[in-house]
Amino acid sequence: MSPPHFDFRNVNSLWCSVLAETLHRCGLAHAVVAPGSRSTPLAFAFAAHPGIEAISVLDERSAGFFALGLARRHRRPVVLVCTSGTAAANFFPAVIEAQESGAPLLILTADRPPEMQACASGQTIDQQKLFGGHVNFYHELAVPALSEKLLRYLRQTLAHAVGRTLRDGTGPVHLNAPFRDPLPPLPDGGGAEKLGASIDWERFFVQLEDTTLLEARTAAAPPRLQPDGHGVIIAGPEQRADPAGYARTVAVLAQKLGWPVLADTLSPLRHQASLNPNLVTTYDMILRNPAAAERLRPETVLCLGGWPTSKVLRKWVQDADAPVWLMTDRPDNRDALHGRTRHCPISLDLLAAQVPVAAGPNGYQRLWASFERKARSALDARLGTMTELFEGRAAWLLAQHLPPATPLFVANSMPARDVEFYWPPNDRKFELYCNRGANGIDGTLSTALGVVHGGRPAVLLTGDLALLHDTNGFLIRPKLRGSLTIVLINNRGGGIFGHLPVSQFDPPFEEFVATPQEADFAQLCAAYGAGHVRVTDWAHFTALVAELPATGVRVLELGTDRKKDVATREQLFTEVAAVLG
Repeated sequence: MSPPHFDFRNVNSLWCSVLAETLHRCGLAHAVVAPGSRSTPLAFAFAAHPGIEAISVLDERSAGFFALGLARRHRRPVVLVCTSGTAAANFFPAVIEAQESGAPLLILTADRPPEMQACASGQTIDQQKLFGGHVNFYHELAVPALSEKLLRYLRQTLAHAVGRTLRDGTGPVHLNAPFRDPLPPLPDGGGAEKLGASIDWERFFVQLEDTTLLEARTAAAPPRLQPDGHGVIIAGPEQRADPAGYARTVAVLAQKLGWPVLADTLSPLRHQASLNPNLVTTYDMILRNPAAAERLRPETVLCLGGWPTSKVLRKWVQDADAPVWLMTDRPDNRDALHGRTRHCPISLDLLAAQVPVAAGPNGYQRLWASFERKARSALDARLGTMTELFEGRAAWLLAQHLPPATPLFVANSMPARDVEFYWPPNDRKFELYCNRGANGIDGTLSTALGVVHGGRPAVLLTGDLALLHDTNGFLIRPKLRGSLTIVLINNRGGGIFGHLPVSQFDPPFEEFVATPQEADFAQLCAAYGAGHVRVTDWAHFTALVAELPATGVRVLELGTDRKKDVATREQLFTEVAAVLG
């Protein structure tokens, strides 16, 4: 007996019914579909499947990042569909981010059949290996045909493709899917129905299983780590299904070794802080003090997942030239510092269980703890007395006033750095997300909407340029199941560039690097049906973020002074570093 949602009206509808059912049985639950003609059989099949949520998104670039956000949130592959021609090229930024950050996407690009290639047929380009080396696997599917043998080929190829989004490093897979007319489900005379009636469908799908869970870890011999001494654990960005369990395991590892844990804000450790007494969060400011940085020079570095955002921390590790153990599932080279690094793809639980126990209190760890207390106290005291709308204070206040367990998506450039600089340790179990693969501002809003969709009310912390770069993401608003509050830092340009040496060369710095803009965000929000509130002061801000709406999209706009905020950050860095002596 065939599944009730199968469509036997023609060869394309049968082929794509099998395709959607195969992917569903392999564990996929979401399909993001950019509209078009050649992809009609795919779109109809996903829309008809009761176990797959199909979401139509007009702009392909936005669709790609929305799918990326869904994949991050649900920790399983998401299908991304488009028509033929240049549509697929607009997926490229999201594909690159997925490859660099290890997000599983299964990209289905509809195409013309072979006889319509290389003959000036409309909306036809060469889509073979369009994404080059930025995908884990590429294959062009056969043109649909009424053949059980080819349907078995389709089933097995799709199951393999899903596996390739997860094996040997999670990432995107590209399947090019040619279709002949008719594209809509017009009856073909009964051939598809006759073939469908001849197949035992339960047996056909019986061997498929959900292979999409992302928590598997490779078994390998653990590194030989010696307790005591000047060893440091650096916890980079991580998104885990069990963040509390991860935090406990890292705490066991740190306590047995007697090592401090320098935790990025994109690590669960900062948001489960009481589980780890060795936690350090102000390392960027501590290491700006040359004397402190020298006293804290490490002898061994254990990096979990990847390096944090801080350039100061990265340079400190580079200058130390200490042996580095890099614990990551990914098979590619993840160490841009080019240090004395060894890849360690083993289970963190196994490592924590097998390391020896420190003989006694570690003076090195105690020194880090002393600096952390002084730096955190000075930083919190300074931020606590500020009345001006300084960008960094927004991140600091979000950590204290957002509802517990709020998902927070952080835009790249200055917001990601302000969160790392100022976000205090807490036990509020926040979930932080950021496109830290390629570190670009592409698709910021769309990715955040994907993270939010179907989940708890969430927040996006972004600058003005990142939001303007992805305004088509607002087109997803009517489809959103959930709530997104956008905290918009509007300093009318690229604030991060004011911290770089290029800012000294003006002109042409202001026009060609800082990129000033004069957008009216209230009118922009009105055009898309999103709410807009102009924040007047910090009391107003904290009241707005303390209780998040259940549905919809709203923008909370904080107007700040870009040049003044650059000076304030530098002053804060100097003040905090100075208290360390």
